[in-house]
Amino acid sequence: MHTPAQLELLSRIGFCARRWPDLVIPDDSILARIVEQHRSGYVIHDGSDTHVAKSLPRLRHRVEQASERPCVGDWCIAAVRHGGEWIIEELLPRFSTLVRGAAGETQARQAIAANIDHALIVTGMDRDFNLRRIERYLTLVSSSDAHPILVLTKADKSSEVDELRVAVETIAPGTTVHAINAKSPESCAALAAELLPGQTAVLIGSSGAGKSTLTNTLLGAELQATGTTRERDGRGRHTTVSRALKPLPGGACLIDTPGLREIKLTGDEDLAEAGFDDIEALATSCRFRDCKHEKEPGCAVRAAIEAQQLDPARLSSWSKLGGEISRAGESPIARRERKQHDAAMARALRDVLKKKGRS
Repeated sequence: MHTPAQLELLSRIGFCARRWPDLVIPDDSILARIVEQHRSGYVIHDGSDTHVAKSLPRLRHRVEQASERPCVGDWCIAAVRHGGEWIIEELLPRFSTLVRGAAGETQARQAIAANIDHALIVTGMDRDFNLRRIERYLTLVSSSDAHPILVLTKADKSSEVDELRVAVETIAPGTTVHAINAKSPESCAALAAELLPGQTAVLIGSSGAGKSTLTNTLLGAELQATGTTRERDGRGRHTTVSRALKPLPGGACLIDTPGLREIKLTGDEDLAEAGFDDIEALATSCRFRDCKHEKEPGCAVRAAIEAQQLDPARLSSWSKLGGEISRAGESPIARRERKQHDAAMARALRDVLKKKGRS
């Protein structure tokens, strides 16, 4: 078992003993945290030192979903095996996991970070600013058991800071919003104060949003490379190429991640938790249970739009995200049947149009 001194060192990289009260570490093993993830393996931290490690095949290949494989933020039991090579032998149960759908036509899932307390959703207040994308990020985080915090960067370059902040607060009621200059420690002070000792936060957002710049400022050092953004659309190059966990001076830990090219949902998300609870509540008051909120009589959602109490764009976003969640949560059989049905409907429509063209 680890000594109080060892547990104190582990607490500096986010360990909290009360989360795993029955934890027993074998005498020839150590407790460590995965702080980097690469194609060739992992880097683990035991509170004092880092070690290059590999995981047992059963942790990499014999799992139901790729999201169950070791990832940055995981706590693990590791030991030296095979002539000095460190091996990850077990993962501790996760108390939170940020997961996205894997790219492409697949229902596979990918873990972005594990055992996180906060998800910092970073958006630049420049040409890349997009409320619908922020809603998508909030939806993704809703199933993670992590607390979302919205971080609006490039406040020093925007003339609309107050307006953009109000717009974000409107679509994310109850979620903390920070409008900052990511290069300024003073501007980031309130955000840094929210990251308490022993907690872990993950940064997510588009390339060029300022994640690496924010990481450098919170660390108090120029450790992360930063890049420029394209003038035409505000997008940046991928300056962060892998996920890495770093301890912050205040006692919290920060996981920086590469920009997400695709924010694909998994089917486990909760739109009410994502800030759409107002629309969810309105929908329960519609006359018909299966109301599509289009032209049905007694639709409480359409009534709110007509009374200018609800933004039509927000309803469109809610409907689109809800459809994606439903499709992502389909079983393989249901997914195949839906595709077959859609293909049949498309063929029937083409046949009708052909007949009309001949008449």
